[in-house]
Formats: sequence, structure tokens, C-alpha cells
Amino acid sequence: MTRTQAIVLRTAAGWTFYIWMTRIWNIVQDPGHSTGFKVVHSALALVSVAFAVAILVITSKNRRRTGVSG
Repeated sequence: MTRTQAIVLRTAAGWTFYIWMTRIWNIVQDPGHSTGFKVVHSALALVSVAFAVAILVITSKNRRRTGVSG
């Protein structure tokens, strides 16, 4: 994996985390949403953030294995 590929993956993971945390914060704070809506979107956020963490872990391990920092 090249450094550029790792940067793209890390940026995508960070963006996913930022977007979902912001979205969940806004959904939870909005009294206009039902409990079901909040639960479903929280589950979606959890899955998306889990994928983002997996991307970061895989990228870091791959970069370390190839012996390239960054």
C-alpha cells in the first residue's frame, strides 16, 4: 500500500467518523425524532464507525508490515 493510498483511506475513515458523530449528536438532540428513528440511526452510525475503525487498523498494520512509515 502506498502512502497516498493510506492517506486516502485514513481520511475517508476520519470523515466517516466525523459525519456520523455529528449526525448522531444532532439526531439525539432533536425532540422531533421518534425513539425508533434514533435507535435505527444510532445502529447505522455504530456500524459505519466500526468500519472506519477497521479501515484504520488494516491500513496501519499494512503500512507497518511493508516497513514504510506515514
